[in-house]
Amino acid sequence: MTARKTAARLAIDRHAEDLVRLSERLHADPETAWEEYRAAAAVPELLDRAGFAVTARYLGLDTAFHATYGTGPLKIALCAEYDALPGLGHACGHNLIAAGSIGAALGLAEVADEAGLTVEVYGTPAEEGGGGKIELLDRGAFDGVDLAMMAHPAPVDVAEARPFAVSHSKISYRGKSAHAASYPEAGVNAADAFTVAQVAIGLLRQQLPSSARVHGIVTHAGDAPNAIPEQASGRWYVRAETLAELAELEPRVRRAFEAGALATGCELTVEPESKPYAEFRADETALAAYRANARALGREFAPDGQAARMNRASTDMGNVSQAVPAIHPYVGIGSLPATNHQREFAAHCVGGPAERALLDSAVALAWTGIDRVAA
Repeated sequence: MTARKTAARLAIDRHAEDLVRLSERLHADPETAWEEYRAAAAVPELLDRAGFAVTARYLGLDTAFHATYGTGPLKIALCAEYDALPGLGHACGHNLIAAGSIGAALGLAEVADEAGLTVEVYGTPAEEGGGGKIELLDRGAFDGVDLAMMAHPAPVDVAEARPFAVSHSKISYRGKSAHAASYPEAGVNAADAFTVAQVAIGLLRQQLPSSARVHGIVTHAGDAPNAIPEQASGRWYVRAETLAELAELEPRVRRAFEAGALATGCELTVEPESKPYAEFRADETALAAYRANARALGREFAPDGQAARMNRASTDMGNVSQAVPAIHPYVGIGSLPATNHQREFAAHCVGGPAERALLDSAVALAWTGIDRVAA
């Protein structure tokens, strides 16, 4: 244990109550992608009070922020996510991600001048579909960063992120309305187009790689049972091991949606909701340091298995990892049998085990940043 690591942990301990309150505040007031106005104002408050230079509405994104401390040559970045899931609240624990990243930044700020660090915090909106980090990357964020980090809640601890690449699309069919009893032959049924497309996707799965995932929801399919639906819409995700594999897979899935349009006579529109999320490229040196630091805090990494599969979840942090060295470990909150994106998991994202995970992740990330100085 170095003096710098001791100082960083003591700084995080001093802010522990405020970090827990921040997490609870976000959890009680969930906001979805691109709507995180209250979160984007609340999350950097501790940083502002600690002397960070905070920029709101960073790079033209209303719910992004950027905060910096120190002027050293080594740039360590922490990513704070804070968007929630529609209808499920913080069922992926982004309240803990935000508070943990703020805690790690406060710990690193304590030793920034001595260690030659510039500590940067990126408030990154719209991870749950929307690609906030990709938008920030495209606008020049993360330039010159030597290491970007965050820790994501999960049922159990897993060090290495291995997420799927993923594309997000809005699918729309336009048909023609008609009275369903009196003049059904005059209608063009947009809801039926989705039925055909989903059957085609179901049959396609037999020929897809075992790693591929195709899934989505129909969000609108008519307004009245006695009227042929003239419009239907949905949101669909396609996942693959890599962006290259995804590029090969997407046209095959699109043909299934085209089949729905062809069979029913509808017009099809496919609109990307963001640029595709990339697979993750972990910085092995930082990953090894994180493993050692987490174990020093008494955390144990789970063996491969169902409980550890959250590390396959897609994230726009993958795109960051393609641009700069990065890690994205998972910190367990003891939620089993509840897993991410369940209401029961959201309930586990506050309380004792969640608070321990928050503070442990903050310390482990700060210590990993300090290890980078010595690397």
